[in-house]
Amino acid sequence: MRHGHHRAARVRRRLASGDYEIRARIERFAEPAVLLCLRERATHGYELMERLPELTGERIDMGNLYRFLRVLEHEGFVSSAWQDELPGPSKRTYELTDEGRALLDRWLDALGEARERIDRFLTRQSEGR
Repeated sequence: MRHGHHRAARVRRRLASGDYEIRARIERFAEPAVLLCLRERATHGYELMERLPELTGERIDMGNLYRFLRVLEHEGFVSSAWQDELPGPSKRTYELTDEGRALLDRWLDALGEARERIDRFLTRQSEGR
């Protein structure tokens, strides 16, 4: 952590009213969201950028998305090819590889475990313990 930079500022912010705005974020959630979208169907970056906020709750910068897709491709989780038959200019279309599907399965397991911990937390709070 850099000196003078507090991580809490990204997840908790005090509003002028005195209340707090809390952003309960799951770190690196963009990765399973991209993998899930690509499992649903092969697609190009612009379409992914439009579909991801529904899963992540946040808009993803186009440049960051393409850099991220290149990393996933380099690691063997995604493959891509130029598609000329789509309307408009040629687009690079991305699809999930078998390794990508296996990685998504691990993410689903990990997210299910996280959901169980969150459910235990919420249940405990609602029981007034």
